[in-house]
Amino acid sequence: MKRRNQCSFASLLRSPSVQFIHPIICLAATLLVTSLAIAEEDPFRVPAEYQNDLGGYRSPLLFEDGSKVKSPSDWSRRRQEILDYWNDMLGRWPPLLTEPKVEILETITRSGGIKQYKVRFLWTPVEETVGYLLIPAGKGKRPAVLTVFYEPETAVGLAGENRDFAWQLAQKGFVALSVGSTKTTQAKTYATYFPGIENATVEPLSMLGCAAANCWHVLAARPEVDPDRIGIVGHSYGGKWAMFAGALFDRFAAVAVSDPGIMFSTGPKPRPSINYWEPWYLGWHKPPWRKRGLPQAENPISGAYPRLIRDKRDLHEIHALIAPRPFLVSGGSEDPPERWRSLNHLVQINRLLGYERRVGMTNRAEHSPTPESNKAIVRFFETFLGPI
Repeated sequence: MKRRNQCSFASLLRSPSVQFIHPIICLAATLLVTSLAIAEEDPFRVPAEYQNDLGGYRSPLLFEDGSKVKSPSDWSRRRQEILDYWNDMLGRWPPLLTEPKVEILETITRSGGIKQYKVRFLWTPVEETVGYLLIPAGKGKRPAVLTVFYEPETAVGLAGENRDFAWQLAQKGFVALSVGSTKTTQAKTYATYFPGIENATVEPLSMLGCAAANCWHVLAARPEVDPDRIGIVGHSYGGKWAMFAGALFDRFAAVAVSDPGIMFSTGPKPRPSINYWEPWYLGWHKPPWRKRGLPQAENPISGAYPRLIRDKRDLHEIHALIAPRPFLVSGGSEDPPERWRSLNHLVQINRLLGYERRVGMTNRAEHSPTPESNKAIVRFFETFLGPI
């Protein structure tokens, strides 16, 4: 199969066989990918020890009946099969809010002439959220990034350290919208629940994806924003959120996640922070909730998570839904280099579609982001959503 060159990415995204519509400015992307390649560490190069290592996971390039995906048109059908399975398992979203009404609560001008708007809007049919919209000085449409976390202040630089993704991106010329699950974080129930926490019909992590999709519409409605160049990023809890949003809603043009735990953690020693089993992620059950912590006989889990494990499903299928859109894992303690075993499946899918260098990973020792890991995230968005 003849490989398409870097500059045909937009044509694939418009292709009916893949059903995406995210045009990329090809020359700028080519130059920026080249600049990444000559950096000290190339995040898009699979380390030699993990080349072609698929980790024993079932290939997403197999249909449910075991037949093989052999072409982009096959992949379009297989992608829908995967999406239908996960939506059926996690619950179907309510209709998206495609005509958002945004209330501006406060406006300030920060350094560099960046306008910061405190905004309020519906992000589910039954729940409002308050966030921060950062708009750099300048004219013309530009790329944008949605940042997601426990609350919106951290990403705009008003709290925390090395988690100010929205502020860093705004300083580079991106429009940025920072949102977070403030009320439920304060209540220690996290996430968002539809129609309510007592009777949720959608697993909370998927419903966070729905909320993010509605935030995409908030950004897309802005006159400063090019709706075909909107990305999403989050750290830890926000990384899980960004990954599911980017997979379940295909209008996000690029997806970056910081150490969320990109695969389930099972086996004799599960990682406590890769806790998709909790009721605010994929293990919802009617309150009162199980005690927080590892699954145990005396502290059992409920919801979709144990059914997913029973069906031998894992999150490389969620990654697969992102293809061929660019995906960066900013790995720390929860996502070490051996995660390439799962990411290699995504590499294979992109290769089937005729593309290389759409899947990247950086690594650091600790869970917390560092200045270096953040620079790589910014470069990633500059590469695939630029030019400004």
